[in-house]
Amino acid sequence: MQRFIIEMGMGNDQYGQDYTKAAARAIEDAIRHSSIPMFEAMGIAHDDMEVRVTIGVQNPDAVDCAALAQNLPRGKASVTATHGGLNITNPDNGNVLVIATAAVEAFLPKQG
Repeated sequence: MQRFIIEMGMGNDQYGQDYTKAAARAIEDAIRHSSIPMFEAMGIAHDDMEVRVTIGVQNPDAVDCAALAQNLPRGKASVTATHGGLNITNPDNGNVLVIATAAVEAFLPKQG
């Protein structure tokens, strides 16, 4: 497979400390910046594309990677979570703001 695009995004959950929600927002942030007319122009099916998403958060085990993969709109998707992102504590009330980062990579079979 050959990578043809990589997009980065950031998302957060300000009140619920929900790592999956923050990750979903980071993925959305990354893919909303992309428009790939190549598929129609070259007659390539979206199903031929492999999408690999890496999520960075402070608690990777709290991310529901399977649910995130199901929500990706195109291609064969996989999502993995790794240590990264940020947790910021509000000193006034102790609430934790969860910040996630996402790298969304798209791959197609190598062209001859």
